[in-house]
Amino acid sequence: MYEHFFQCPYCWEEISMLLDPSISKQTYVEDCEVCCNPISVTQVFNEGELIAFEASDIGQ
Repeated sequence: MYEHFFQCPYCWEEISMLLDPSISKQTYVEDCEVCCNPISVTQVFNEGELIAFEASDIGQ
């Protein structure tokens, strides 16, 4: 697993998520551990290296 730190798009607090580098590309929704709002997460790995990461609000 790969721990990645980023800012929540709602509360702007720094949070972290565990990412699975065995999956080359995935998009999913996970709640912020601080404000509990849903974050759309897209991650792309190439040969185990994180090459793209995006965390955005889901536009409610």
